[in-house]
Amino acid sequence: MIGYLLNKIFYAILTLFGVVTVIFFLFSVLPGDPAQMMLGQNEDSEQLALVKKKYGFDKPISTQYLYYINDLSPLSFHSNNPEDYTFLRDGKYKETTLFSIGNTTAVLKLPYLRESFTKQGKLVSQVLGETLPNTFVLAVTAIIIAMLLGVFLGIISALNKDTWLDKVIQILSTFGMSIPSFFSAILFAWFFGYILHEYTHLEMTGSLYEMDDFGEGMHIRWKNLILPAVVLGIRPLAVVIQLMRNSLLEVFNQDYIRTARAKGLSEFQIIKRHAVKNALNPVVTAISGWFASMLAGAVFVEYIFGWNGLGKEIVNALNTLDLPVIMGAVLIIALLFIIINIFVDLIYVWLDPKVKLE
Repeated sequence: MIGYLLNKIFYAILTLFGVVTVIFFLFSVLPGDPAQMMLGQNEDSEQLALVKKKYGFDKPISTQYLYYINDLSPLSFHSNNPEDYTFLRDGKYKETTLFSIGNTTAVLKLPYLRESFTKQGKLVSQVLGETLPNTFVLAVTAIIIAMLLGVFLGIISALNKDTWLDKVIQILSTFGMSIPSFFSAILFAWFFGYILHEYTHLEMTGSLYEMDDFGEGMHIRWKNLILPAVVLGIRPLAVVIQLMRNSLLEVFNQDYIRTARAKGLSEFQIIKRHAVKNALNPVVTAISGWFASMLAGAVFVEYIFGWNGLGKEIVNALNTLDLPVIMGAVLIIALLFIIINIFVDLIYVWLDPKVKLE
Protein backbone atom coordinates (compact mmCIF):
# COMPACT_ATOMS: atom_id res chain seq x y z
CA MET A 1 0.00 0.00 0.00
CA ILE A 2 2.76 2.47 0.92
CA GLY A 3 4.68 1.67 -2.26
CA TYR A 4 1.51 2.16 -4.31
CA LEU A 5 0.81 5.54 -2.74
CA LEU A 6 4.40 6.71 -3.23
CA ASN A 7 4.23 5.66 -6.87
CA LYS A 8 0.95 7.56 -7.32
CA ILE A 9 2.36 10.65 -5.60
CA PHE A 10 5.42 10.57 -7.87
CA TYR A 11 3.30 10.48 -11.02
CA ALA A 12 0.99 13.11 -9.55
CA ILE A 13 3.94 15.47 -9.12
CA LEU A 14 4.99 14.85 -12.73
CA THR A 15 1.44 15.51 -13.91
CA LEU A 16 1.24 18.74 -11.92
CA PHE A 17 4.60 19.83 -13.29
CA GLY A 18 3.26 19.33 -16.81
CA VAL A 19 0.08 21.24 -15.99
CA VAL A 20 2.06 24.12 -14.48
CA THR A 21 4.28 24.30 -17.57
CA VAL A 22 1.35 24.30 -19.99
CA ILE A 23 -0.57 26.88 -17.96
CA PHE A 24 2.37 29.26 -17.67
CA PHE A 25 3.33 29.28 -21.34
CA LEU A 26 -0.30 29.31 -22.46
CA PHE A 27 -1.06 32.48 -20.53
CA SER A 28 2.34 33.99 -21.31
CA VAL A 29 1.54 34.15 -25.04
CA LEU A 30 -1.74 36.00 -24.47
CA PRO A 31 -1.81 39.58 -25.74
CA GLY A 32 -1.50 42.29 -23.13
CA ASP A 33 0.97 43.38 -20.49
CA PRO A 34 0.41 41.83 -17.03
CA ALA A 35 1.72 44.98 -15.38
CA GLN A 36 -0.86 47.08 -17.19
CA MET A 37 -3.58 44.62 -16.17
CA MET A 38 -2.57 45.06 -12.53
CA LEU A 39 -2.54 48.87 -12.65
CA GLY A 40 -5.62 49.24 -14.83
CA GLN A 41 -6.18 52.73 -16.21
CA ASN A 42 -4.13 54.44 -13.50
CA GLU A 43 -0.72 53.42 -14.74
CA ASP A 44 2.08 55.70 -15.83
CA SER A 45 5.49 54.78 -17.20
CA GLU A 46 7.18 54.99 -13.80
CA GLN A 47 4.60 52.83 -12.04
CA LEU A 48 4.67 50.39 -14.93
CA ALA A 49 8.43 49.99 -14.62
CA LEU A 50 8.22 49.49 -10.84
CA VAL A 51 5.55 46.79 -11.13
CA LYS A 52 7.45 44.97 -13.86
CA LYS A 53 10.58 44.97 -11.73
CA LYS A 54 8.75 43.91 -8.57
CA TYR A 55 7.05 40.91 -10.17
CA GLY A 56 9.79 39.98 -12.60
CA PHE A 57 7.78 40.88 -15.72
CA ASP A 58 10.83 42.62 -17.16
CA LYS A 59 12.76 39.32 -17.28
CA PRO A 60 12.87 36.85 -20.20
CA ILE A 61 10.08 34.24 -20.38
CA SER A 62 12.46 31.45 -19.33
CA THR A 63 13.43 33.38 -16.19
CA GLN A 64 9.80 34.16 -15.39
CA TYR A 65 9.03 30.45 -15.74
CA LEU A 66 11.71 29.57 -13.20
CA TYR A 67 10.31 32.25 -10.88
CA TYR A 68 6.85 30.69 -11.21
CA ILE A 69 8.12 27.16 -10.50
CA ASN A 70 10.05 28.53 -7.52
CA ASP A 71 6.92 30.24 -6.18
CA LEU A 72 4.86 27.07 -6.43
CA SER A 73 7.49 24.78 -4.95
CA PRO A 74 7.25 24.15 -1.17
CA LEU A 75 11.06 24.37 -1.06
CA SER A 76 12.01 27.70 -2.59
CA PHE A 77 15.19 29.70 -3.06
CA HIS A 78 15.03 33.48 -2.98
CA SER A 79 17.42 36.37 -3.25
CA ASN A 80 18.11 38.60 -0.27
CA ASN A 81 18.62 41.56 -2.60
CA PRO A 82 15.50 43.77 -2.42
CA GLU A 83 16.04 44.69 -6.07
CA ASP A 84 15.41 41.11 -7.16
CA TYR A 85 12.01 39.45 -7.51
CA THR A 86 10.92 37.71 -4.31
CA PHE A 87 7.65 37.38 -2.46
CA LEU A 88 9.46 37.57 0.90
CA ARG A 89 9.85 41.32 0.77
CA ASP A 90 6.23 42.32 1.53
CA GLY A 91 5.78 39.95 4.47
CA LYS A 92 2.34 38.75 3.32
CA TYR A 93 3.33 35.13 3.09
CA LYS A 94 4.41 32.87 5.93
CA GLU A 95 7.60 30.90 5.43
CA THR A 96 10.18 29.02 7.47
CA THR A 97 13.80 29.91 6.74
CA LEU A 98 15.98 26.83 6.42
CA PHE A 99 19.41 28.23 5.59
CA SER A 100 21.21 30.99 3.71
CA ILE A 101 24.11 30.72 1.31
CA GLY A 102 25.54 34.05 0.30
CA ASN A 103 22.77 36.14 -1.21
CA THR A 104 20.30 33.23 -1.42
CA THR A 105 17.85 32.05 1.24
CA ALA A 106 16.14 28.66 1.21
CA VAL A 107 12.64 28.62 2.69
CA LEU A 108 9.91 26.09 3.35
CA LYS A 109 6.42 27.35 2.57
CA LEU A 110 3.04 26.61 1.05
CA PRO A 111 2.77 27.04 -2.73
CA TYR A 112 2.60 30.73 -3.56
CA LEU A 113 -0.04 31.46 -6.25
CA ARG A 114 0.87 35.17 -6.37
CA GLU A 115 -1.50 38.13 -6.11
CA SER A 116 -4.75 38.99 -7.84
CA PHE A 117 -4.54 41.69 -10.50
CA THR A 118 -7.95 43.18 -9.68
CA LYS A 119 -8.43 42.74 -5.92
CA GLN A 120 -5.88 45.30 -4.69
CA GLY A 121 -2.98 42.94 -4.13
CA LYS A 122 -5.06 40.21 -2.46
CA LEU A 123 -3.37 36.82 -2.51
CA VAL A 124 -4.79 34.30 -4.99
CA SER A 125 -4.76 31.67 -2.25
CA GLN A 126 -7.07 33.92 -0.21
CA VAL A 127 -9.40 34.48 -3.16
CA LEU A 128 -9.67 30.75 -3.87
CA GLY A 129 -9.83 29.90 -0.18
CA GLU A 130 -12.95 32.06 0.18
CA THR A 131 -14.78 30.43 -2.73
CA LEU A 132 -13.64 26.80 -2.80
CA PRO A 133 -15.41 25.78 0.46
CA ASN A 134 -18.74 27.03 -0.96
CA THR A 135 -18.22 24.96 -4.10
CA PHE A 136 -17.22 21.97 -1.96
CA VAL A 137 -20.45 22.18 0.05
CA LEU A 138 -22.50 22.52 -3.13
CA ALA A 139 -20.71 19.63 -4.88
CA VAL A 140 -20.91 17.28 -1.89
CA THR A 141 -24.63 17.95 -1.46
CA ALA A 142 -25.30 17.43 -5.17
CA ILE A 143 -23.28 14.23 -5.33
CA ILE A 144 -25.01 12.82 -2.23
CA ILE A 145 -28.39 13.50 -3.84
CA ALA A 146 -27.24 11.89 -7.09
CA MET A 147 -25.65 8.89 -5.37
CA LEU A 148 -28.49 8.02 -2.99
CA LEU A 149 -31.35 8.55 -5.44
CA GLY A 150 -29.40 7.14 -8.39
CA VAL A 151 -28.46 3.88 -6.68
CA PHE A 152 -31.99 3.46 -5.27
CA LEU A 153 -33.75 4.14 -8.58
CA GLY A 154 -31.19 2.02 -10.46
CA ILE A 155 -31.94 -0.95 -8.18
CA ILE A 156 -35.70 -0.42 -8.57
CA SER A 157 -35.30 -0.23 -12.34
CA ALA A 158 -33.20 -3.41 -12.51
CA LEU A 159 -35.59 -5.37 -10.27
CA ASN A 160 -38.53 -4.31 -12.45
CA LYS A 161 -36.84 -4.78 -15.82
CA ASP A 162 -39.05 -4.11 -18.87
CA THR A 163 -42.04 -3.10 -16.74
CA TRP A 164 -43.80 0.26 -16.93
CA LEU A 165 -41.89 1.42 -13.82
CA ASP A 166 -38.56 0.60 -15.47
CA LYS A 167 -39.56 2.47 -18.62
CA VAL A 168 -40.65 5.57 -16.67
CA ILE A 169 -37.35 5.66 -14.78
CA GLN A 170 -35.39 5.22 -18.01
CA ILE A 171 -37.30 8.04 -19.73
CA LEU A 172 -36.70 10.40 -16.81
CA SER A 173 -33.02 9.37 -16.73
CA THR A 174 -32.57 10.04 -20.45
CA PHE A 175 -34.38 13.36 -20.09
CA GLY A 176 -32.09 14.34 -17.20
CA MET A 177 -28.93 13.58 -19.18
CA SER A 178 -30.09 15.52 -22.23
CA ILE A 179 -30.93 18.82 -20.50
CA PRO A 180 -27.99 21.26 -20.22
CA SER A 181 -27.20 22.43 -16.69
CA PHE A 182 -27.63 26.13 -17.53
CA PHE A 183 -31.15 25.48 -18.89
CA SER A 184 -32.10 23.45 -15.80
CA ALA A 185 -30.73 26.20 -13.56
CA ILE A 186 -32.79 28.92 -15.30
CA LEU A 187 -35.91 26.73 -15.28
CA PHE A 188 -35.64 25.79 -11.60
CA ALA A 189 -34.77 29.34 -10.51
CA TRP A 190 -37.77 30.74 -12.40
CA PHE A 191 -40.29 28.06 -11.41
CA PHE A 192 -39.38 27.33 -7.78
CA GLY A 193 -37.77 30.66 -6.89
CA TYR A 194 -40.25 32.98 -8.64
CA ILE A 195 -43.51 31.29 -9.63
CA LEU A 196 -43.77 29.14 -6.49
CA HIS A 197 -41.85 31.46 -4.18
CA GLU A 198 -44.92 31.97 -1.97
CA TYR A 199 -45.01 28.23 -1.24
CA THR A 200 -41.33 27.22 -1.40
CA HIS A 201 -39.86 30.40 0.16
CA LEU A 202 -36.81 29.80 -2.03
CA GLU A 203 -34.91 32.64 -3.72
CA MET A 204 -33.87 32.79 -7.36
CA THR A 205 -30.33 33.72 -6.35
CA GLY A 206 -28.33 33.45 -3.16
CA SER A 207 -25.17 32.00 -1.68
CA LEU A 208 -24.30 29.96 1.41
CA TYR A 209 -23.33 33.03 3.45
CA GLU A 210 -25.37 36.23 3.22
CA MET A 211 -25.66 39.47 5.16
CA ASP A 212 -28.65 39.52 7.49
CA ASP A 213 -31.45 42.07 7.16
CA PHE A 214 -29.91 44.32 9.82
CA GLY A 215 -26.42 44.30 8.28
CA GLU A 216 -24.91 42.90 11.46
CA GLY A 217 -22.97 40.01 9.96
CA MET A 218 -22.86 37.05 7.63
CA HIS A 219 -25.13 34.10 8.35
CA ILE A 220 -25.60 30.69 6.72
CA ARG A 221 -28.63 30.40 4.44
CA TRP A 222 -29.11 26.66 3.99
CA LYS A 223 -32.23 27.12 1.87
CA ASN A 224 -30.10 28.76 -0.83
CA LEU A 225 -28.32 25.41 -1.23
CA ILE A 226 -31.44 23.48 -2.28
CA LEU A 227 -31.99 24.65 -5.86
CA PRO A 228 -28.34 24.75 -7.08
CA ALA A 229 -27.61 21.37 -5.45
CA VAL A 230 -30.64 19.73 -7.07
CA VAL A 231 -29.82 21.23 -10.47
CA LEU A 232 -26.17 20.25 -10.20
CA GLY A 233 -27.16 16.71 -9.23
CA ILE A 234 -29.61 16.06 -12.08
CA ARG A 235 -27.12 14.91 -14.72
CA PRO A 236 -24.97 12.71 -12.44
CA LEU A 237 -28.21 11.31 -11.02
CA ALA A 238 -29.31 10.26 -14.50
CA VAL A 239 -25.91 8.69 -15.21
CA VAL A 240 -25.88 6.77 -11.91
CA ILE A 241 -29.37 5.37 -12.60
CA GLN A 242 -28.30 4.00 -15.98
CA LEU A 243 -25.00 2.61 -14.73
CA MET A 244 -26.50 1.03 -11.62
CA ARG A 245 -29.28 -0.61 -13.58
CA ASN A 246 -27.05 -2.06 -16.30
CA SER A 247 -24.34 -3.13 -13.87
CA LEU A 248 -26.85 -4.80 -11.54
CA LEU A 249 -28.48 -6.69 -14.41
CA GLU A 250 -25.05 -7.97 -15.41
CA VAL A 251 -24.26 -9.02 -11.84
CA PHE A 252 -27.57 -10.90 -11.57
CA ASN A 253 -26.32 -13.24 -14.32
CA GLN A 254 -23.13 -14.17 -12.46
CA ASP A 255 -22.61 -17.68 -11.08
CA TYR A 256 -22.18 -16.58 -7.45
CA ILE A 257 -25.65 -14.98 -7.52
CA ARG A 258 -27.15 -18.26 -8.73
CA THR A 259 -25.24 -20.06 -5.98
CA ALA A 260 -26.58 -17.65 -3.35
CA ARG A 261 -30.13 -18.25 -4.56
CA ALA A 262 -29.57 -22.01 -4.53
CA LYS A 263 -28.48 -21.77 -0.88
CA GLY A 264 -31.84 -20.25 -0.02
CA LEU A 265 -30.81 -16.65 0.62
CA SER A 266 -33.60 -14.13 0.30
CA GLU A 267 -33.60 -11.70 -2.61
CA PHE A 268 -33.00 -8.82 -0.20
CA GLN A 269 -29.91 -10.53 1.28
CA ILE A 270 -28.56 -11.31 -2.18
CA ILE A 271 -28.94 -7.72 -3.31
CA LYS A 272 -27.56 -6.25 -0.09
CA ARG A 273 -24.61 -8.59 0.51
CA HIS A 274 -23.53 -9.56 -2.99
CA ALA A 275 -25.14 -7.78 -5.93
CA VAL A 276 -25.04 -4.09 -5.01
CA LYS A 277 -21.46 -4.03 -3.72
CA ASN A 278 -20.12 -5.68 -6.89
CA ALA A 279 -22.26 -3.48 -9.13
CA LEU A 280 -20.91 -0.24 -7.65
CA ASN A 281 -17.53 -0.19 -9.48
CA PRO A 282 -18.74 1.65 -12.62
CA VAL A 283 -20.87 3.91 -10.43
CA VAL A 284 -17.84 4.90 -8.34
CA THR A 285 -15.93 5.69 -11.54
CA ALA A 286 -18.71 7.94 -12.82
CA ILE A 287 -19.25 9.65 -9.47
CA SER A 288 -15.53 10.38 -9.06
CA GLY A 289 -15.42 12.13 -12.42
CA TRP A 290 -18.56 14.15 -11.72
CA PHE A 291 -17.40 15.07 -8.23
CA ALA A 292 -14.05 16.33 -9.52
CA SER A 293 -15.85 18.40 -12.16
CA MET A 294 -18.20 19.85 -9.58
CA LEU A 295 -15.36 20.81 -7.27
CA ALA A 296 -13.57 22.33 -10.24
CA GLY A 297 -16.46 24.73 -10.46
CA ALA A 298 -20.03 24.31 -11.67
CA VAL A 299 -19.66 27.52 -13.63
CA PHE A 300 -23.13 27.96 -15.11
CA VAL A 301 -25.04 26.78 -12.06
CA GLU A 302 -23.06 28.96 -9.66
CA TYR A 303 -23.26 32.00 -11.89
CA ILE A 304 -27.02 31.73 -12.52
CA PHE A 305 -27.89 31.17 -8.86
CA GLY A 306 -25.37 33.76 -7.64
CA TRP A 307 -23.52 31.12 -5.62
CA ASN A 308 -20.15 32.52 -4.52
CA GLY A 309 -18.07 29.52 -5.50
CA LEU A 310 -15.02 28.68 -7.56
CA GLY A 311 -16.96 28.56 -10.82
CA LYS A 312 -18.36 32.04 -10.40
CA GLU A 313 -14.92 33.34 -9.40
CA ILE A 314 -13.39 31.87 -12.58
CA VAL A 315 -16.01 33.64 -14.71
CA ASN A 316 -15.31 36.94 -12.96
CA ALA A 317 -11.55 36.44 -13.40
CA LEU A 318 -12.01 35.73 -17.12
CA ASN A 319 -14.10 38.88 -17.53
CA THR A 320 -11.43 41.03 -15.83
CA LEU A 321 -8.39 39.13 -17.22
CA ASP A 322 -7.21 38.35 -13.69
CA LEU A 323 -4.58 35.87 -14.89
CA PRO A 324 -3.14 34.79 -11.50
CA VAL A 325 -6.61 33.81 -10.26
CA ILE A 326 -7.34 31.87 -13.46
CA MET A 327 -3.98 30.09 -13.34
CA GLY A 328 -4.37 29.30 -9.64
CA ALA A 329 -7.88 27.96 -10.18
CA VAL A 330 -6.74 25.67 -13.00
CA LEU A 331 -3.94 24.31 -10.80
CA ILE A 332 -6.39 23.65 -7.97
CA ILE A 333 -8.69 21.85 -10.42
CA ALA A 334 -5.85 19.64 -11.65
CA LEU A 335 -4.82 18.83 -8.08
CA LEU A 336 -8.40 17.90 -7.17
CA PHE A 337 -8.67 15.51 -10.12
CA ILE A 338 -5.43 13.80 -9.14
CA ILE A 339 -6.38 13.41 -5.47
CA ILE A 340 -9.84 12.10 -6.30
CA ASN A 341 -8.45 9.57 -8.81
CA ILE A 342 -6.07 8.19 -6.17
CA PHE A 343 -8.92 7.99 -3.67
CA VAL A 344 -11.12 6.16 -6.19
CA ASP A 345 -8.41 3.57 -6.83
CA LEU A 346 -8.37 2.81 -3.10
CA ILE A 347 -12.17 2.49 -3.06
CA TYR A 348 -11.93 -0.09 -5.87
CA VAL A 349 -9.82 -2.33 -3.65
CA TRP A 350 -12.37 -2.09 -0.86
CA LEU A 351 -15.30 -2.84 -3.18
CA ASP A 352 -13.60 -5.69 -5.05
CA PRO A 353 -10.79 -7.65 -3.32
CA LYS A 354 -9.83 -9.10 -6.72
CA VAL A 355 -8.48 -5.69 -7.72
CA LYS A 356 -4.76 -5.49 -6.97
CA LEU A 357 -2.72 -2.39 -6.21
CA GLU A 358 -0.32 -2.53 -9.11
